[in-house]
Amino acid sequence: MDRGEHQRRARLRRARGRVGGRRPKLTEDQAALAQRLYDEREKTVQQMAHMCGVPRSTVYGHLDKTRTVPRQPKKTAVTKP
Repeated sequence: MDRGEHQRRARLRRARGRVGGRRPKLTEDQAALAQRLYDEREKTVQQMAHMCGVPRSTVYGHLDKTRTVPRQPKKTAVTKP
């Protein structure tokens, strides 16, 4: 298939509402829940990933980077000897 034919078929698919690409692993509801749990610090990313059956990287990919505040490491109590 030459380039012109490929572009023509892509235009036809777009006209029918098909945009191509891979479907997201998380639904919109799951992504919204993950965002809320992350913002409220109720669950860790590992726990959210386990709940949704996806790797942590997928959860991170669905988080809104413009409003997500990075987590700070837990402060450990310093014990004096």
